[in-house]
Amino acid sequence: MAYRKLGVDNKHRRSMLATLTKQVVNNESITTTETRAKEVRKTVDKLITYGKKGDLTSRRKALAFLHNDVETVNKVFNDLAKRYANRNGGYTQILKLDERRGDNALMVILRLVEEAKKEEKKEEKPAKKETKKEVKEEKKEEKKPAKKTTKKADK
Repeated sequence: MAYRKLGVDNKHRRSMLATLTKQVVNNESITTTETRAKEVRKTVDKLITYGKKGDLTSRRKALAFLHNDVETVNKVFNDLAKRYANRNGGYTQILKLDERRGDNALMVILRLVEEAKKEEKKEEKPAKKETKKEVKEEKKEEKKPAKKTTKKADK
């Protein structure tokens, strides 16, 4: 299977994923178990990709998945799509916490990646090394004696 069953039937699983996805989009961070976070990450990435496409079909698919939550879809299409316009995937980040008391399930924080406000300037690469030919030519020029020019002094 290409997905985790999460210990519930299909309808419950789809509803849970939609709800967790809404929470991640609206709050930009949630605390949940590791397996749920890994599944929700997939849906959040798909949703933001729909937002970046921006066409009517993508908006309808997003609305269908999020149970017609217009506010969340508007946030994805208007805010998050612009924020991640230059990023190709990897919109979420998982930070591990301690195990949950009771069932010892690993808890994590799933949050949207903060995009850098300032675009970093790319460092210029150092100039290419001079070729042997160029080095030899420079040495020849240095070795050539300068022509002596004598000016006759006016008397």
